[in-house]
Amino acid sequence: MPLTLTLKPGERVILGGAVIKNGPAVAHLQIENKVTLLRQKDILTDAEASSPCKKLYLTIQLMYISGGLTPDLAKVYWDLVRDILAAAPSTNDLISQISAYIVDLNFYAALKTAKKLISYEEELIRHATKLG
Repeated sequence: MPLTLTLKPGERVILGGAVIKNGPAVAHLQIENKVTLLRQKDILTDAEASSPCKKLYLTIQLMYISGGLTPDLAKVYWDLVRDILAAAPSTNDLISQISAYIVDLNFYAALKTAKKLISYEEELIRHATKLG
């Protein structure tokens, strides 16, 4: 069953590793095979990866887009996991879920859970700021 993708004017999407930017009008695409796909709202740029959890998300995004867990990305991932857990042990449950998805090579599910981790990180920062 094909996936119908509706793009807003100027919206970007990563489709099979290619960054596609829509023109000035709404566009409807039908994706007829299985391919990696990230909508603009789910894409994190290097410049936006300003916290440890966002850097973790970016690393998983690269795994998803490039189609795999390379040794370099694995090292970055596990270094970030170690640092995040040392700084915020309460992230352990989310990190464990994400890591299980990574081990199963289910990068899209790992991205979805990493979004929850980013929200939790932001909550921790807000709480620490109020106390500080």
